[in-house]
Amino acid sequence: MMQSDNIRVGIVGYGNVGCGVEKAVMQASDMELRAVFTRRDPNSLKIESAAKVMSISAASAMTDALDVLILCGGSATDLQEQGPYFASMFNIVDSFDNHAKIPEYLATIDQAAHNKTAIVSSGWDPGLFSMMRLLFGAVLPDGASYTFWGRGVSQGHSDAVRRITGVKHAVQYTIPIEDAINAVRSGVRPEFTTREKHLRECYVVAESGEDKSAIESEIKTMPNYFADYDTTVHFIDEDDFMANHGSKMPHGGMVMHGGNTGEHGHIMEFSLKLESNPEFTGSVLTAYARAAVRLSRERQYGAKTVFDVPLTYLSEKDRADLIKELL
Repeated sequence: MMQSDNIRVGIVGYGNVGCGVEKAVMQASDMELRAVFTRRDPNSLKIESAAKVMSISAASAMTDALDVLILCGGSATDLQEQGPYFASMFNIVDSFDNHAKIPEYLATIDQAAHNKTAIVSSGWDPGLFSMMRLLFGAVLPDGASYTFWGRGVSQGHSDAVRRITGVKHAVQYTIPIEDAINAVRSGVRPEFTTREKHLRECYVVAESGEDKSAIESEIKTMPNYFADYDTTVHFIDEDDFMANHGSKMPHGGMVMHGGNTGEHGHIMEFSLKLESNPEFTGSVLTAYARAAVRLSRERQYGAKTVFDVPLTYLSEKDRADLIKELL
């Protein structure tokens, strides 16, 4: 039975990440999904839970009915508009993942969230991996950190490709270069260019009659996403895409840190192997939604990152139980 003090959650956007958030909220004993807001016709959307499906324009009338909104749009265009808009009315959580623009985005959200709490960039990278980079560097300051992603589907990069005019369907795979990983594990603290650590591989279905060479050029020259990588673009038909790239969204990666304490060397690693990138991302967002509500209840308003959130605020369990069970 639902408790009266359950956290009342709204989801903005019901794509892959939104579906993942719904699953995570349904598994949380201290949360209740009240509404899903969509730009599509609400009557056309079938969801798993008993939450209301409403037009995104109706969200502003729900400020008293929801404790937190989880924004599930893409970083390329959606969140840059939706983040500040909703942060002025609700506690929010998002997974804004354009690393180069996070400081600017954080400042914009902070200006909007006057008496609300907004936790931004709280997926797994940025997010969990960010925490590991901080932790590893603090423990071994005489060292160097390295992040590798994949092999898997990048939600943000795939979304960026799909936004290109003339693209009907697209998916982007990030592929770590094994020689680079092995070099880090050897303890030599190598220096890499961006291009030396990862490859990017895109599978694209173009709209009929579109200039494929122009689409390929726009992908490969896209700043902050593809311009600094060796990128391969495969144009395939829709049947091939749906059969081989349209449903499964695995991903993962690792943060590695090599450092020294005096004469002795050490390697620290944190890795993820995910069968579903969006479902895992949804679970991270849901944990941080809990934290956002707790911070807001303490009147800790404004824009926050994973660096600002106590770990105990993420869990359904209280601090005393966490200390007893896990410390």
